[in-house]
Amino acid sequence: MARITAVKNVKSIVPLLDRVLVQRIKPQQKTAAGILIPEKSLETLNEGKVLAVGKGALNKEGKHIPNQVKPGDRVLLPSYGGSTIKLEEEEYSIFRDAEILAKVDE
Repeated sequence: MARITAVKNVKSIVPLLDRVLVQRIKPQQKTAAGILIPEKSLETLNEGKVLAVGKGALNKEGKHIPNQVKPGDRVLLPSYGGSTIKLEEEEYSIFRDAEILAKVDE
């Protein structure tokens, strides 16, 4: 995974073509009874929130094929892949639209 740290604000990141900017949803750090779970014991969730999307991939005629997700969607992500971006204390990932496994309807 590539790490990028030169950007100051997540809103200044505009994905290109079929790329999607996602923030992974963090697992709960407390149980229902209020017991704190150590950070090393927490699993990484494969769920995230779409923050921004590009215009879409190009077809043979040079026209954009729109992405299947839009900002605000909850999505299932692969365990590995994507490019990680760290801004201050937060981590974000950029995936291609085709790498996203599913959209979660609420």
